[in-house]
Amino acid sequence: MHPFTVLSDPVRRRIIEHLSGQELSSGEVVASVGKEFGISQSAISQQLKILRDNKFAKVRADGTRRIYSLQPTGLEDIDQWLAPFRRFWEPKFEALAKEVERGKKS
Repeated sequence: MHPFTVLSDPVRRRIIEHLSGQELSSGEVVASVGKEFGISQSAISQQLKILRDNKFAKVRADGTRRIYSLQPTGLEDIDQWLAPFRRFWEPKFEALAKEVERGKKS
């Protein structure tokens, strides 16, 4: 699946957001994301599988629990795709940083 197709689903994006800050058990993902979107444990499991299969998440066993964490490979593919377009926004960020620094000196 193309990385942008993976990210096109709001449930998967939300799971990635949750995993960006910490490891979570599948039950914790179900409790937070499942509740937010009103979807079942089975539906969350399907989304986690898609994230694993496409290298956005990885899983490890901890006894009977499955612990998920962010795997950056899928995001790196998107980062590489975006590389040629950075020239459009990087100069603006540099100019903003200069203005912020100038404001601090005042």
